Amino acid sequence: MTRAGSLMRIAAAYAIALAVAAAWLAWGPDTRWLWLDTLIADVLATLVVFAASRRYGNSSFYDAYWSVVPPVLLVFWWSQGSLGIDDVRAWLVTVVVMLWAVRLTGNWIYGFPGLQHEDWRYPMLRDQAGRWELLVDLVGIHLVPTVQVFLGMLPVYVVVTRAGRDLGWLDAVALFVGLGAVALELVADVQMHRFVRDRQPGQVMERGLWSWSRHPNYFGEVTFWFSLALFGVAASPEVAWWLFVGVVAMLAMFLGASIPMMEKRSLERRPDYQAVVERVPRFVPRPPRRATE
Repeated sequence: MTRAGSLMRIAAAYAIALAVAAAWLAWGPDTRWLWLDTLIADVLATLVVFAASRRYGNSSFYDAYWSVVPPVLLVFWWSQGSLGIDDVRAWLVTVVVMLWAVRLTGNWIYGFPGLQHEDWRYPMLRDQAGRWELLVDLVGIHLVPTVQVFLGMLPVYVVVTRAGRDLGWLDAVALFVGLGAVALELVADVQMHRFVRDRQPGQVMERGLWSWSRHPNYFGEVTFWFSLALFGVAASPEVAWWLFVGVVAMLAMFLGASIPMMEKRSLERRPDYQAVVERVPRFVPRPPRRATE
């Protein structure tokens, strides 16, 4: 299957998924809580994507859903809330979310070779699950990320559905952190693409941002979600105690699952990676340690 044909099939699946979500929101039972109605619609859309993943035998069908849905949630919530179109804080958080979504989706499209390719982690997880592979595919690869992203977007829900406090210094911090996170991820992506294009067999990445962190893209991703939580606190500090649940979920996923899996694979495939592990910080960027003789 060609790359263009693969992208068209994924786009069609997402269009059907969003149509199913919209139908639920328009004609499904009303729970009286907008966030819960939206969560149910999001799960139904995920099930459509899951069905497409199984149809084509490729769970990477889901990958772009991570960055496609947040702007849709934001726009829908804003349209259903009590805020007017002139709310400055809502526009600030919209700018951050849209830039993040365009960058991440664009990066995925740039690197996606077609449905003949699947993220190496997915078949590994399914194989490890044995007879439970269908459940792992549905829950672990599709539903859990959907819930994580939804939790990460809850501060945006707070910002765009009701009037918050006046703009203040925390909004400026949230904007700076959010834009910085998107910029960091963009630079890390560009540096990695250039490295992959020119690398020699077995060579490891330790240039630019990747010399300060072994996973600067993941650090930028967590920082982005942290900026959304800051926007939520700036709008409604009285509910700050639960606004960071999405950030915690993201951090747990990257530090507890994604990074260990990638580290293990890199050590198995690239012997020189051990030297990188010894010198370059794992997650939070900082100057590398000096190489020891």
